[in-house]
Amino acid sequence: MAKILIINGPNLNMLGTRQPEIYGHTTLKDIETSCKVVAAELKLQVTFSQSNFEGELVNTIQKATNHYDGIIINAGGYTHSSVALRDALALFSGKVIEVHVSNIHAREEFRHKSMLSSISNGVIIGLGAHSYTLAIRALSELFVASQQNN
Repeated sequence: MAKILIINGPNLNMLGTRQPEIYGHTTLKDIETSCKVVAAELKLQVTFSQSNFEGELVNTIQKATNHYDGIIINAGGYTHSSVALRDALALFSGKVIEVHVSNIHAREEFRHKSMLSSISNGVIIGLGAHSYTLAIRALSELFVASQQNN
């Protein structure tokens, strides 16, 4: 059974109450519940992590190697500024999908650049809380494709 780690960065613990006009009313707990349902359907194991601290996120990513087959990451504001998260993800041996609840390209210009996209296997942007379950499905397909190529 493939294992996926879903990592959420700063302020994502405030989903549901933080700027609902941008992020909607779905909470991080709601997202985790939806992800568990989809993961079970696809016979995947899913684990969740959230931190507002960059170093803690880096440690989480570093510990994921050899324990997880894929990472789904919404790095929040660190997406646009953290070379440290980018470097940690570049060391990860599995697949990586970057997700964003809002369309970062329709927002402030500083949000248009992601430090993570170039080292990710895919990016899902602007589809609300649904972005996470789409990322799980995408990883599942990537895992199947990898097995077929081996």
